[in-house]
Amino acid sequence: MEKTNYETENVRQRNYTPWVVTLSIAINLIVAILFFMPKADRFDHWDLTFLPMLNAIFNSFTTVFLLAALYFIRRKNVKLHRRFILAAFATTALFLITYLIYHSLAESTPYGGEGVLRAVYYFILITHVVLAAVIVPLALFTLARGLNMQVEKHRKIARWTMPLWLYVSITGVLVYLMISPYY
Repeated sequence: MEKTNYETENVRQRNYTPWVVTLSIAINLIVAILFFMPKADRFDHWDLTFLPMLNAIFNSFTTVFLLAALYFIRRKNVKLHRRFILAAFATTALFLITYLIYHSLAESTPYGGEGVLRAVYYFILITHVVLAAVIVPLALFTLARGLNMQVEKHRKIARWTMPLWLYVSITGVLVYLMISPYY
């Protein structure tokens, strides 16, 4: 059987585990602290409502990049798969920056809907938040295995990472769309 380029590449193995663990703990800890931290009054006069919209835009791009990455890996185009995964990480990082800025400066917006929509909103929000915390180490470990060209290990974890990351990016947009009338 003929081997593809990615299987024959001689890739220097790097230990990304300390980075993955440190980033996963730091990101999730910072988000948790911001949730409980009192907001500074000195920013009350600033209109920060553009930041959640920017978050939704970044999540939308992440979704598109993940779908493109999935498309290209199914066609065995590792080069384009890798580029779209890195683009998804870039837009996710931009999302995280704007998310942290917004939630460090602004109070959380309560959802104003009622009835079934309220239940749907909170179901989406809670699953989004829980899986967003889970996806941080999962995506980073998947990336590390891909960068080290540990193809079989990468595939095994990517089967979980891809659908969960897609869910988180799509529900991030849905949460924004559902709460945006209440900003």
